[in-house]
Amino acid sequence: MLDIPLRDYFRETRVFTSRLAIAIVVVLLMTLALVARLVYLQIINHRHFATLSQENRIHPRPIPPVRGRIFDRNGLVLAENLPVFTLEIIPEQVADMSVLLERLAGIVQLRPRDIENFKKQLRRRPHFESLTLRTHLNDEEAARIAVNRPHLDGVELQARLQRHYPLGGLGVHAIGYVGRINESELRRIDQSAYRGTQHIGKLGVEQRYEDLLLGGVGIEKVETNAHGRALRTMARIAPDAGQNLYLNLDAGLQAIAEKALSGRRGAVIALEPATGNVLVFASMPTYDPNPFVNGIDPDSYRLLLEDPDKPLINRAINGQYAPGSTIKPFLALAAMQAVGFDPSQTVMCPGWFRLPGSRRRFRDWKKFGHKKVDLHEAIVQSCDVFFYTLAVNLGIDYMHDFLSSLGFGARTGIDMIGESKGLVPSREWKRARGEVWYRGETVVTGIGQGPVLITPLQLAVAVNTLANRGTRLKPRMLRSIEDPQTKVLQQIVLERIGEIKVTDTRHWDMLTASMIDVVHGKKGTARRIGWNASYKIAGKTGTAQVINQDETYDEKNTPEHLRDHALFIGFAPAEDPQIAVAVVVENGGHGSSAAAPIARELMDAYLLPREKITASLAQDATND
Repeated sequence: MLDIPLRDYFRETRVFTSRLAIAIVVVLLMTLALVARLVYLQIINHRHFATLSQENRIHPRPIPPVRGRIFDRNGLVLAENLPVFTLEIIPEQVADMSVLLERLAGIVQLRPRDIENFKKQLRRRPHFESLTLRTHLNDEEAARIAVNRPHLDGVELQARLQRHYPLGGLGVHAIGYVGRINESELRRIDQSAYRGTQHIGKLGVEQRYEDLLLGGVGIEKVETNAHGRALRTMARIAPDAGQNLYLNLDAGLQAIAEKALSGRRGAVIALEPATGNVLVFASMPTYDPNPFVNGIDPDSYRLLLEDPDKPLINRAINGQYAPGSTIKPFLALAAMQAVGFDPSQTVMCPGWFRLPGSRRRFRDWKKFGHKKVDLHEAIVQSCDVFFYTLAVNLGIDYMHDFLSSLGFGARTGIDMIGESKGLVPSREWKRARGEVWYRGETVVTGIGQGPVLITPLQLAVAVNTLANRGTRLKPRMLRSIEDPQTKVLQQIVLERIGEIKVTDTRHWDMLTASMIDVVHGKKGTARRIGWNASYKIAGKTGTAQVINQDETYDEKNTPEHLRDHALFIGFAPAEDPQIAVAVVVENGGHGSSAAAPIARELMDAYLLPREKITASLAQDATND
């Protein structure tokens, strides 16, 4: 018979009851904790977490400002903003960027440089910003993106304003261009000022006046769904448009100067004597700035870099040339200021000059010389021997000081970035190099050769000073600033930066008379351009040697890139100057034949009736 134990129901009930009580206490404690947490979240910290929730739902987005436009002095548009469709991506809303880019490549054409530029932005810019992948989408491409957009998280199709230069390469070295912000620029700029903006002025006026052209960033608060898709705009602070700039440049004259230099290398600067305003700022050859706006392709950029004519160099402010005989009027003025100098004293020119005790001959450009010449005839006929003699008598340090007072060897202060200084040599300059100054260097400095170097802009400012009879003005590109809202113009005032004091005001008359005869006299080196002129031109030709030449130098048989540079300076009308011009034609040969005709063409266009010029240029821009 089996022994079956009896169950203790009382004990089991007591154990169950105690366990149930413990479970109920635990549940009550957990419920109390949950309620306490809810009270903490919903009541005590309601405002804090409501704000966080709101920020997750509402995103602030930068609104890029409209960049200010640039006009010439007559109101012709030089830089504008055109609407284009852009394909953009907000990285923080994308789960897998590689997959997204692959999908987009099947919808629109994506070039390798588009991907490369986008990845650069991805490394540099915040991931909550909208980054550009493609610009200039056509209508069909924009439509395809719009249709597929609901399935492409983080993708935006935007209508943006794109910088455009309607006249192409005309005046590009003066106007400059905008381009994508690079890494070095990103480190130095105020990034908050460029939120939503990926471009910055790179060269010329675009770079110099970036702060005026940029404008102020706006903000819009956008409500989004769980996928980051914009639902509605909650609030909007409009951006401040950039200021519009009116330049002193005359686009009609600029076109004439560039056409006259077409196929050559060189620079032309024209100034308004009374103000120092820059009428023409031409450096040739030019290039189209429009491809640079969104990043020029490597092959095209390589072609520009390797072009033997170096179109990317701004010759007007960075080209440094020997001034040649254009320095002679300035040294003539220096001589007239020297004690004991007699302008009527003559020098015999046999076609060469030799220093006392030396066997070396310094030749004149005219093989058999000019015979007896005084200062007037030496300028008119450009007698080298006279100025060899003059330089030795004046001495290099006196010439250095006087030429420096005219602005040579220093930046002119033009409102552009990156201007070169040029060089006016002296004994001290040579000594600082650990070298000795030789008398022969003084001799060749007298005709603008040797170590002396000038920029075309410096030469223009100097001849402008002659036209003003000693008043040296700072050259200015900017004419006025226009507020885009009120249309009020703020004029830029002229700035005097120096004054050449003469001991006798008749010296100005003598110098001007000599320069007039250079153009209108029977023996003047530029008499060809004076023929049938309805106004008087005061000028001076110059020829600067590229290599050391002897008497057997044959221009026709010399390679083009080794031929002499051609120069010309002048102002007109001589009795009441309205325009001052400096022309440099690289390897042009002679100033009288290559450079002077360009100056005459500009002067005719500026001084004679020319309504058709500006109208024609405006029509060309409209057609483009």
